[in-house]
Amino acid sequence: MNEIANLQPPANEVTPLGVPHSIEAEQQLLGAILTNNDLFDRVAQILRAEHFYDPVHARIFETAAARIAKNNLASPVTLKAFLEDDAGLAELGGPAYLMRLAGAAISSFAVRDYAEMIYDLAIRRELIEVGHDIAAKAARVDVQSEPKEQIVEAEQKLYALAEQGQTEQGFQSFLTAVTDAVKVANAAYQREGGLAGVSTGLIDMDKKLGGLHRSDLLILAGRPSMGKTSLATNIAFNIARAYKKGITNSGEEGAVDGGVVGFFSLEMSAEQLASRILSEVAEIPSNQIRRGDFTESEFRRIVDAAKELEAAPLFIDDTPALPISQLAARARRLKRTHGLDALFVDYLQ
Repeated sequence: MNEIANLQPPANEVTPLGVPHSIEAEQQLLGAILTNNDLFDRVAQILRAEHFYDPVHARIFETAAARIAKNNLASPVTLKAFLEDDAGLAELGGPAYLMRLAGAAISSFAVRDYAEMIYDLAIRRELIEVGHDIAAKAARVDVQSEPKEQIVEAEQKLYALAEQGQTEQGFQSFLTAVTDAVKVANAAYQREGGLAGVSTGLIDMDKKLGGLHRSDLLILAGRPSMGKTSLATNIAFNIARAYKKGITNSGEEGAVDGGVVGFFSLEMSAEQLASRILSEVAEIPSNQIRRGDFTESEFRRIVDAAKELEAAPLFIDDTPALPISQLAARARRLKRTHGLDALFVDYLQ
């Protein structure tokens, strides 16, 4: 029978095969939950059964979670009936192992720390698995699997892994919500009552929207040739032109005004899009620019406008018929390399 010793806070373990895990952390956490079911709520948003390295521990956690969810007691005695025939548990000493888990339980204050350790080690194991999978696919020469497709697939897997654990924060007090609302109002007041979000550069639109806010999804609709692309490019350039880098309210480095803009132009080339923006900034019709029909003073305005455009963090991707997976992958790449505050897609279809 395996006995559980009195443990100091365990260090991360690595098996000879390089798989990180901590059996002691899993034992201590399970023992604490079996001793005090109220502790389960502290770790429920962090851990799932699949995060445990030992499959027996995963089944114990899963069974305990199912009983606690039904407001039933999860203790060594109550779990015994459900796990008595478990072959893996039998190898560890049978139901008596549950009693030893509870007997060696840690104090409640350390439960969340152990949960975070178990979760962290589980993510590391998944990273190793993703890495092996990427290497195996790259080594296998297959006509059906192009290298570019493998890169996109790898990015998707890593992004999905990064998103794990980013759960909703749950309930918050009305005081917290009101405080956040006051902060938004104060940001607008600091801009002389203008807006709290990023300015579109169009006064009337800013008054309607209060600027552009993070997580906003805005759809610009209209009949053909009504100026949807022109309006979108104007807003995109105005945001990029106003970009200023500094320390944000959250204490991190980022855009304190304007922002870095990504523009997917699936219908129009980057050169055509740039000509439109150049036309707007220089205040010269785009057809005149394309024909070279302008005076010397107008040409100076075009040159000055081009210099202003060079400094703006506006990035254009004009790849036609771009699938959603590629679009998302390229947006993530732009976010990593240059930052990304606003994303434009022209157009949805």
